[in-house]
Amino acid sequence: MIVPYRSVLVRRLAILPAALLAFACNQAPEDAPPEAAAPGREEAMGDVHSYARPHEIAVEHLDLDLTVDFDSQQLAGRASLRLDRRSEASQVVLDTKDLEILGVTLDDGAETRWTLGEDEPWLGRALTIDVTPEAEVVHVDYKSSPQATAVQWLEPEQTAGGELPFLFTQSQAILARTWVPCQDTPGVRFTYDATVRVPPELIAVMSASNATERNAEGVYHFEMPQAIPSYLLALAVGDLEFRPMSDRTGVWAEAEIVEKAAWEFADTEDMIVAVEKLYGPYRWGRYDILVLPPSFPFGGMENPRLTFATPTILAGDRSLVSLIAHELAHSWSGNLVTNATWDDFWLNEGFTVYLERRIMEEISGREYSEMLALLGLQDLQASISDLPDEDTHLELDLEGRDPDEGMTDVAYEKGYFFLRMLEETVGRDRFDEFLRQHFDRHAFESMTTAEFVVELEQNLLEGDADLAAEVDAEAWIYGPGLPANVPVVESQAFVQVEGEIEAWRGGREAASLATNGWTTHQWLHFLRGLPEGLGADQLRDLDSAFGFSSSGNSEVLHAWLHHVIRNGYEPGYGALRDFLTGMGRRKFLKPLYERLAETPEGTAMAKEIYAEARGGYHSVSTQTIDEILDWNEGA
Repeated sequence: MIVPYRSVLVRRLAILPAALLAFACNQAPEDAPPEAAAPGREEAMGDVHSYARPHEIAVEHLDLDLTVDFDSQQLAGRASLRLDRRSEASQVVLDTKDLEILGVTLDDGAETRWTLGEDEPWLGRALTIDVTPEAEVVHVDYKSSPQATAVQWLEPEQTAGGELPFLFTQSQAILARTWVPCQDTPGVRFTYDATVRVPPELIAVMSASNATERNAEGVYHFEMPQAIPSYLLALAVGDLEFRPMSDRTGVWAEAEIVEKAAWEFADTEDMIVAVEKLYGPYRWGRYDILVLPPSFPFGGMENPRLTFATPTILAGDRSLVSLIAHELAHSWSGNLVTNATWDDFWLNEGFTVYLERRIMEEISGREYSEMLALLGLQDLQASISDLPDEDTHLELDLEGRDPDEGMTDVAYEKGYFFLRMLEETVGRDRFDEFLRQHFDRHAFESMTTAEFVVELEQNLLEGDADLAAEVDAEAWIYGPGLPANVPVVESQAFVQVEGEIEAWRGGREAASLATNGWTTHQWLHFLRGLPEGLGADQLRDLDSAFGFSSSGNSEVLHAWLHHVIRNGYEPGYGALRDFLTGMGRRKFLKPLYERLAETPEGTAMAKEIYAEARGGYHSVSTQTIDEILDWNEGA
């Protein structure tokens, strides 16, 4: 039997006494009582990254009314939160960070006492609101800060069109609280509707129902009838156009790239059909994709009904669309069944990588998905070698840390290989049925790792002690590194690549290698398989034959730039500078800046480039690169 023993379950079963924190009353009626004590975060049903106390009073619906002001770079308006009372508590607690609270009233219009707690790193300030027994809704009037870390305000020159400004939000992991007062924990789900007012030459879109054309008033209304966690709240405003791809799929993008994006993502409907065959119906109505400006810090963000995507996947040959498969898969794993805390992040991402590769196997064949798995294994092994043992467990302990620190290849790839091991151990048909029932049983719910362990024991292992011993789930979930029963991945396409690498190392010119028809993944394996120490002549031979420094494929160019940095290949420095200043995707930025920072000369180059590029990066990326370059001291 598997014995769940880690922190989340312990915190949920044995809540410690609340710590007393002094509150400063920002604004309240004149006859307000003395300041109250703040709730302890450990009371937030095990989520140490939220002040909320949903076991007392939870938010079940959000009605948002916002005006977007590009001049002041602020979102201003009202958040009306309908309450789900789960106790006799007389206060509801929300998460905020850098919000200016203008006033709080109850559903009858009466002012009520509210307090803001002390500001804490990453977490912001608790907003504690007194509520009467009869109150069903609280209204919070507020403004966001121009420095809200979820929101990036782009100048016209930072967009493809170059004439109008743009903004987008990125709420994961705990950044929703910087633009909406909410219970900012994945353990709380709520429906929402919104009214957003923007300059009339722009259009607003959200992770909800969207109009497909702009209106003269610049006022847009949205509805999200399915309950979501706060990290899936999303807003973008810009000079956008829409192109349908099927009855339920379409693309939003600036006019300059919308046709290219629609062509690139033409297989999206086929992907949805592939997942539905395996794991049940798509339950979100539409699935659209928004291609954002290059500063977007992630490859994609699975905001329901409207995936936010980086333009770096527009390779022109549909070779990078596994990212769309990944974000689509979140419509089942993550959006439908959600990690309850950020310690349980692997429940979102490990499951999603597994579904992504099943989609790509269905669309492009087993060889294709195996190449993805092998590249993922390489990434995972590199991450494990760099991380402390405790951060290579599937269930993490992120108390006292930014939950962003848990978003490593361990959650994605170790989670994938754990599920693949289960599939190979019990058989694909049996495992598919388990997953489909899992999504059905827990649709629109949040789950901890401990709860999944029970699910696994009851509905897959079914009390079979021999099967449980063979699986050894405890080693995977609560232990470091990769257990001995990690699945074996094989790719004949990669065997061919390795043969060509050996031929080149043996003296054959790059131009004579048998590379015709190679996929992006073969090129990545080729670049990863080259020796670390290469001479200028060798690099020039490769660059001349294959045009790596001028590649339009972001994944290939990124892999090549590691060799440029490592070997001081000066003809590639221009491409390096252009790459680092031309996009803000953290997956690419972080390892390149880390590689540069390995030497004094590289550090100097990195700081010079970063000084130019930093203003165009989202806060998610600058927080990471600031730490790599010790930017506060070195700037």
